[in-house]
Amino acid sequence: MDMEGILRVGGRLNRLKLDDFQKNPVIIPGSHHIATLLVRHHHQLLSNQGRHLTEGAVRSAGLWITGGKRLVSSVIFSCVTCKKLRGKHAVQQMADLPADRIEPAPPFTNVSVDVFGPWQIVTRRTRGGSASSRRWAVLFTCLVTRAIHIEIVDSLCSSAFINAVRRFTSIRGKVKIFRSDRGTNFLGATDDLQIDTIRVEDDSMKKFLYDSGTKWIFNPPHSSHFGGALERMIGLVRKILDAMLMEPSNRNITHDILCTLMAEVTTIVNSRPLTPVSSDPDSPFVLTRNTLLTQKYSSDSDSPEFGNIGLKEMLKSEWKRIQGLANQFWKRWKSDYLHLLQPRRKWKQTEPNINEGDIVLLKEDSPRNHWPMAVVLKTFESDDTLVRKIQIKLLRNDKPAVLVRPICQIVPLLSV
Repeated sequence: MDMEGILRVGGRLNRLKLDDFQKNPVIIPGSHHIATLLVRHHHQLLSNQGRHLTEGAVRSAGLWITGGKRLVSSVIFSCVTCKKLRGKHAVQQMADLPADRIEPAPPFTNVSVDVFGPWQIVTRRTRGGSASSRRWAVLFTCLVTRAIHIEIVDSLCSSAFINAVRRFTSIRGKVKIFRSDRGTNFLGATDDLQIDTIRVEDDSMKKFLYDSGTKWIFNPPHSSHFGGALERMIGLVRKILDAMLMEPSNRNITHDILCTLMAEVTTIVNSRPLTPVSSDPDSPFVLTRNTLLTQKYSSDSDSPEFGNIGLKEMLKSEWKRIQGLANQFWKRWKSDYLHLLQPRRKWKQTEPNINEGDIVLLKEDSPRNHWPMAVVLKTFESDDTLVRKIQIKLLRNDKPAVLVRPICQIVPLLSV
């Protein structure tokens, strides 16, 4: 204790030619509010730098705070400016898979849909050149079997998308559930088709839509991970198409060639094994999506020979063969494939929920310093009571705007 009654650090450096406040820094209890204010002051003097620099500034000022490392870390963790500059995005435990992904159903009963492209195609030959236009592809993915179906469209308007859906349902049958992002072509198409969409978390509305027929579920904006199964299929299709388009004969493609390539891509993707290929010689059968779609073991299987049996026996035998293939598919699907969906590959821990009234930073396609702040108006709880989607209010061009975003697009700043 010095002459003024201030408790200081002792030691063996008294003969060192240094200022007294450096040789004998003032001892401050880390649990006192004064210590928090001092750490916050020096942290701001350093333009909100990290723990190492802040600790050095506090010590250089002649202050010895008990439990200083813990206090500095706590102050930096709660600093709003540091959260704006370096804060992590909000995360939550990965949700359980929806029922339309894990309950057996006929192929393409529950479907996820998206549009990708475009590709330049030659529409007609002209004197000294050729005229070209663009084409897009609509990818339909069965959520249960992960089989795909591709349709070509010549524009991104709602009418072109509706025609693609009509062609798809004419071939694959009625769809019970559609899932998609909130693209303008999808929103317009559901309005033109007079299909109700889920815009609010209302159980009675969901039941009404379910009883009335097709249900169209939109994922939140900017949430590609909500449709991970579909995004994976788009990546696989693009990879196969890139390999096909590298061939010299496919450089200048026409609409007919593009449709043919898409059909071949569909066959290749649907022929991929549903489960890891077994090395057991007693089980050579490889389970694929085409097994269920075509009722054949492979695309080049020969039709069975029925000999001279009658029509009735032939039809009965063929029906049993097809039914046996379908039963074998779903048996292997349950025993070999379903358990692969059980583990969570990421987002394994439960995190605190975002609450109404919290102040957050909204991630946008701009430098981080330009990201706007927003207030949480409403939270949407999942069946497990965890929040993964929120409604926020912010200023856009000096006008208030209300948006719905997944929590991975925001950085929490202040909690109520």
